[in-house]
Amino acid sequence: MDVLIDAFGWLADGENWRGPNGVPTRLLEHVELTVASVVIACLIAIPLALWLGHIGKGGTLAINVSNVGRAVPTFAVLVLLFLTPLGLSVWSTIIALILFAIPPILTNTYVGMREVDRDAVDAARGMGMDGMQLLRKVELPLAAPLLMNGVRLAAVQVVATATIAALVAAGGLGRIITSGFGRQDYPQMVAGAMLVAALALIVEGLMEWLQHRLDPMRRARRIRVRRAPDVIEAVTGS
Repeated sequence: MDVLIDAFGWLADGENWRGPNGVPTRLLEHVELTVASVVIACLIAIPLALWLGHIGKGGTLAINVSNVGRAVPTFAVLVLLFLTPLGLSVWSTIIALILFAIPPILTNTYVGMREVDRDAVDAARGMGMDGMQLLRKVELPLAAPLLMNGVRLAAVQVVATATIAALVAAGGLGRIITSGFGRQDYPQMVAGAMLVAALALIVEGLMEWLQHRLDPMRRARRIRVRRAPDVIEAVTGS
């Protein structure tokens, strides 16, 4: 309990919020690492999963391969990347985080595509839609909730895992934790962990809000709800 109180005291100390090693600087570095990793992972995983889900072939193999990658610890990937020309660099961390973020995005997007109502797909084909129109106007909108859920999971996991950036001399909130560990400053270590947890919760909330806002079926549901009283009135004649 004393360590927790001291951790709050560390956070309340204005000196820890100024300078190149201050909390705002480390927080910005952490967010930059997270955004870069998740965006690149989305650019790789989403098109691949959409294509595999659309053609209905090869998805199981791709998911199994990505899940095998998930089983490999991110720190182990960092060690392997250390042996490459990248060495201990920020890009080593970003690549490790990208590999960590791809599996949930790939899996959820593919599952969302395969769970699209086949009757809706057949009806769209019957209306004369080609493959790209079918993907863009039917499959993608229906798969969007699971797709966004995969991105949300990846973002939260990357926020928590990006603390390893401190191990390769990169920035981020992990530097606060490792600095405290090096000096045996337990309040600083706990404060750093609290900052990472708070950021993860904020990202979770923002991604849930974004998932709700970007759900293309949400607007359709709202229109149906608004029109329901008019339909009832027309039927009943009241």
